[in-house]
Amino acid sequence: MKTRLTEMLGIKHPVIQAPMAFAAGGALAAAATKGGALGMIGGGYGDPEWIDAQFNIAGAARIGCGFITWRLAEQPTVLDRVLERQPAAVFLSFGNPAPYVDRILGAGAALICQVQTLKDARHAMDVGAQIIVAQGGEAGGHGEGRGTLTLVPEIADEIARRNTDIALVAAGGIADGRGLAASVMLGADGVVVGTRYWASGEALVHPRILADSLHASGDDTIRTRVLDIVRGYDWPQRYSVRARKNEFVEKWHDAEAGLRRDLGPQTALWDKANTQGDPSIAAAFVGEGLGLIHNASPAEGIAAQIVEQAAALLLKAGS
Repeated sequence: MKTRLTEMLGIKHPVIQAPMAFAAGGALAAAATKGGALGMIGGGYGDPEWIDAQFNIAGAARIGCGFITWRLAEQPTVLDRVLERQPAAVFLSFGNPAPYVDRILGAGAALICQVQTLKDARHAMDVGAQIIVAQGGEAGGHGEGRGTLTLVPEIADEIARRNTDIALVAAGGIADGRGLAASVMLGADGVVVGTRYWASGEALVHPRILADSLHASGDDTIRTRVLDIVRGYDWPQRYSVRARKNEFVEKWHDAEAGLRRDLGPQTALWDKANTQGDPSIAAAFVGEGLGLIHNASPAEGIAAQIVEQAAALLLKAGS
């Protein structure tokens, strides 16, 4: 399936593996790329030693790296270290990309900007984004409230009005070929896939957490601030995180003040549970697409499976 995205990134399939913080390491990124997608390391909060190690694991694979933009502003030299690795793309989310545009494009990397509103999409286009990711609230991890179904075509219309060659990519709740086919019909050139890659053997996910999540549905996820509070991350108020519901999240979701008062012991409890893979406390940062996933697939085959199903659906729709 050739699209503006495949041409721009030089990939076989119009699929970008989401740069999920802590879950998307070098093994996952390399496997996704081998399978025809663009694999991404989740640079997340900008730990330079961890990022270096993951690039080493990925070896010679042509991959990209993603950053949480507001956190990157606190340690901008991390970007330079990544650019020395000659990534295929840099993926910026949750903040103003403007200070980094010249360095990224000057290094020969494609600039991908993920947005959650039309206003942010316009800003990203104005400052030089080559690829816009329209992230709906169905997505796992951090995001906002707009739904993918309306956000994607609204941004597609804006790109058309500007008569530019910017590629548009849909994200949020896309876990199989139905999501890709729908996204193409909405005006997207491809998709970002997170939770489907999260549920793979190459993702850095505790086996107990993964096994437990494969029995859940999209109803079992929630947008909350609990997981940022317990980790001590001072995220901008506009963003919340979607994750799997569990006893810990449901206990504190409507009791944030109480969690803050008891933060030390609760953080210790949460850290221990993550190490042990206790699904009643530890976090699974997954989206509403979780209910479409029933097995842990090898990452290399995911993009091809998605595209095969999408192509059949689009052919049927056109007949």
